[in-house]
Amino acid sequence: MRIIGLTGGIASGKSTVAELLKGMDVPVIDADQLSRQVVTPGEPAYNAIVAEFGTGILNTDRTINRTALGKIVFADPAARQRLEAITHPAIRRRAEDELLRLKQSGKPVVIYMAPLLIEAGASSRVDEIWVVYVDRETQLKRVMARDKITREEASQKVAAQMPMEVKKLHGSVVIDNRGSMEELATQVQETWNREVLQKQKT
Repeated sequence: MRIIGLTGGIASGKSTVAELLKGMDVPVIDADQLSRQVVTPGEPAYNAIVAEFGTGILNTDRTINRTALGKIVFADPAARQRLEAITHPAIRRRAEDELLRLKQSGKPVVIYMAPLLIEAGASSRVDEIWVVYVDRETQLKRVMARDKITREEASQKVAAQMPMEVKKLHGSVVIDNRGSMEELATQVQETWNREVLQKQKT
C-alpha cells in the first residue's frame, strides 16, 4: 500500500484538499481527528495532559478546552513540546492501527494528513510528501478570518510552525492553494491523475 503524506501550514487548505480527495474515493486518515480521539476523557493522553497543565484547561463537562490549551502552548514553545511529547506517540499508535486496517482491506493508496508530519518526525511513516502551499501573507489573512483573531495573534500561530517556504521544500509534490476553489479542485485532480493513476499504469 502506498502512503502519501499530506501536509501544509495552518490555514493552507490541507483539509480542503483532503475533502477533494475523499470525493474521489481516496481513503484519508486525518491526524487532527486522531488527536481529538486520543485526548477524550479516560484516554491515557488525556490524563497525562490534565496532570501536566492542570484542570484550568477543562470545560465544565471535563473535556479539554482546546482554545485554553492552545493559548498556553502557542505562547510557550517548551509547553508545546511537553504537549507534543504526550500526544504524538498516542496519535502514532492510532494511525498505525488505521493504516494496518486499510492495508488489510486491500486499499492501494491512502492519504495520511498531518499538519506536523515533518516537525513530528513522522515522515518515515509515509512513502512521499505532498505539501499544500500558500504564501505567509495569504496564510495570515486566512487565519485572521477563520479564527476571528488579530494579526498579532495570527502571526503567533503561524510562527509556531515551520515556515511554508521551508515546508514546501520537503514535498515531492507542491499544491499551490493561493487561487480559487475551482483552481484548487482542478489542480488536485490533475495531481492525482499524474502522480497516482499514471504511475499505477506503468
